[in-house]
Amino acid sequence: MLGICYGHQLLAHALGGRVGVNPRGREIGTVLVEALPAARSDALMGELPARFAMQATHVESVLELPAGSTLLAASSGDPHQAFCAIPRVWGVQFHPEFDADVIHGYLGARREVLRAEGRDPEALLAGVRESDHGPRLLRRFAALAGLP
Repeated sequence: MLGICYGHQLLAHALGGRVGVNPRGREIGTVLVEALPAARSDALMGELPARFAMQATHVESVLELPAGSTLLAASSGDPHQAFCAIPRVWGVQFHPEFDADVIHGYLGARREVLRAEGRDPEALLAGVRESDHGPRLLRRFAALAGLP
């Protein structure tokens, strides 16, 4: 199972974690994610580099991981970017299914909201970049799940 964004939050909540408004605020745009030491030996995350770019957009996040889960990745905007709950069950806060065009659309649609939050939408738009790590992670998950 792979929970993405809200699925990541739902998975954490269902397993006893805590979800709520991210105290660091909205995370949106292309973000730099850091794979933590546990990710190196993880079946899903182990093939990603120590730092990688992913698209993200969320206001809520996992505030406390479920007991017994393993934290795999973090970013400056969210300390719980990825976790493994039990073997073959992962949650990721970022969006591996989004490309740069999709996140451009989100940023454009939220321009005024971002300004109201004191963010610079133009700077966020300028920081968007394509990354092959999302598709790579999804292909790895499909292989682990035995999908063609």
